[in-house]
Amino acid sequence: MQRILTYRTLNLLLVFFSVVGMAFAVFYLQMYKGLEPCPLCIFQRVGLMVMGAFAFISAVFNPKKLVARLILWIGSMAGIVWSVGVAARHVWIQNLPPDQVPACGPGLDYWLEALPMKQVIDQVLAGSGECAEISWKFLGLTIPEQGLIFFSALILINLVLFWRIVKQRA
Repeated sequence: MQRILTYRTLNLLLVFFSVVGMAFAVFYLQMYKGLEPCPLCIFQRVGLMVMGAFAFISAVFNPKKLVARLILWIGSMAGIVWSVGVAARHVWIQNLPPDQVPACGPGLDYWLEALPMKQVIDQVLAGSGECAEISWKFLGLTIPEQGLIFFSALILINLVLFWRIVKQRA
């Protein structure tokens, strides 16, 4: 089991799940089902891509120095923790009573063109009416709930990776 869960293998597993998650979102939900992602969905995808990018760099270069491994792990973990936080916020917005759901805004494209990045992030995290809409369920779970479970599993893989980093240096 020790040889299977190597530093490189765990990072490749994170890359694999990042690609699978993005492929599911783009090819199945967007292209096949015709669902357009809301701003919170897009932010969740960004975190998944950040995690995948750091894991890819880790897998390809397989750094030997503890500091390099920890920096890459922090980047990977930050990306997926971001996704978990945004997904949790998204689930919360979807469970608000109808009278408390935020009004629909002009959209992410407009915000990116007209506002500074901090305000864009604030606007997106505040949520909008389109983020509260439940457009598809699988096994009784909404897309953000599925994402929250998926991203939480990726955090667990990242924690196993951290354990491997620390154990190899001990």
